[in-house]
Amino acid sequence: MMAFSTWDIIRNLLLATRWTIALSLAAFIGGGLLGFLILVLRIIPSRAAGLAARAYIEIFQGTPLLMQLFLAFFAPALFGMNVPAWVAAFCALTAWSAAFLAEIWRGCVQAVPLGQWEAGASLGLSYAAQLRHIVLPQALRLAIAPTVGFMVQVVKGTALTSIIGFVELSKAGSIITNATFAPFTVYGCVALIYFALCWPISFGSRWLEGKLNVAHHAH
Repeated sequence: MMAFSTWDIIRNLLLATRWTIALSLAAFIGGGLLGFLILVLRIIPSRAAGLAARAYIEIFQGTPLLMQLFLAFFAPALFGMNVPAWVAAFCALTAWSAAFLAEIWRGCVQAVPLGQWEAGASLGLSYAAQLRHIVLPQALRLAIAPTVGFMVQVVKGTALTSIIGFVELSKAGSIITNATFAPFTVYGCVALIYFALCWPISFGSRWLEGKLNVAHHAH
């Protein structure tokens, strides 16, 4: 058995952490773009679009992320396509993130007082113009803190991608444990790295929430 120092363990875990960060950022950005599209479909005055958006959200919020990862990785094989683990992980996390971000943002849009809509209508603005110039700018301020906070869930969600073979932080921890037979040391380091990734995001979310609430009350 090869001898591994604590530094060897930490160094290899940090190398794998790059993939956790990259997947988290890619899925968060992709989920944000898709989530905004779903949000628009959810709130525009179209029954068909609203039902489609609601169905999407219910499906992805109502099923486990683990199952979604399995489907993204194994389902294409039924059609003769071989999907790399990182592609399946990105697609599943993006689709999952979009459902939650769309609902977070919908709540923020609904939190804008009805009087703001009425003021826009009294000015003769169309529904789209009301959204663009009046409602969305106000909803954006409300959405910043919970959106940043959701990033923590995306980072932790990447740990599940190890089940389809994507080598991120938790998968690397498992591989290194099998090589070193030092699970306490390895998983202790994994936990500390996850904490180092997630705690600043959680702190930033709380700070932004407090900052924006103070600014809101000042006005």
